[in-house]
Amino acid sequence: MIVRHWMTTKVVTINKGASIQEALALMKKGSIRHLPVVDGENHLIGWVTDADLRGVLIASMLEELNLEDVMIRKPYAANPDMPLEDAAHVILERRIGGLPVVEDGKLVGIITVVDILSAFITMMGLLPYSSRVDVKGASDKSVLSAIVGVLEHHDVEVISIYHQPKMAGQENVYSIRLKKCDLGPILVHLKEKGLEIVSSNL
Repeated sequence: MIVRHWMTTKVVTINKGASIQEALALMKKGSIRHLPVVDGENHLIGWVTDADLRGVLIASMLEELNLEDVMIRKPYAANPDMPLEDAAHVILERRIGGLPVVEDGKLVGIITVVDILSAFITMMGLLPYSSRVDVKGASDKSVLSAIVGVLEHHDVEVISIYHQPKMAGQENVYSIRLKKCDLGPILVHLKEKGLEIVSSNL
């Protein structure tokens, strides 16, 4: 998955000469928390958040301040063809709510935490039309091999298989997401293979 397929393309922007109050009013009107600052040709020249603006709101009432005075001039940005997981890593590492998406110097979109969460929810099949079962066992190879064998036997459609990070002293846990089906016979078969059912949603 790449950023281009999940970014928001209808982006509200503002110019660097706008006041703090104008920017906050625009954010409130659009129910947004990030505002790209662009020039007349839609080149990204800055980035502001509602938290940034609220932090200087009182100061802006005492002296003339505009966005050029407070914006982040070289914000972290994503490319449309950037892997989505790379964008997610930047957002998590930098503790920010989103990234402007820039192509050939021009703003083409925004990718936010909500966009990324939506993408991963879709990827993992966390929808009403899916079934899930979590199983655990001692060995990576034997657990995965047993799981695949059972799924093939029951001819079910697999949406995803996720190997949860193994903690010290713990066994391997696999979370299996399937197209909505009757899990009963599958659970019985998995137990017969010596796998422990951690949880499931029927």
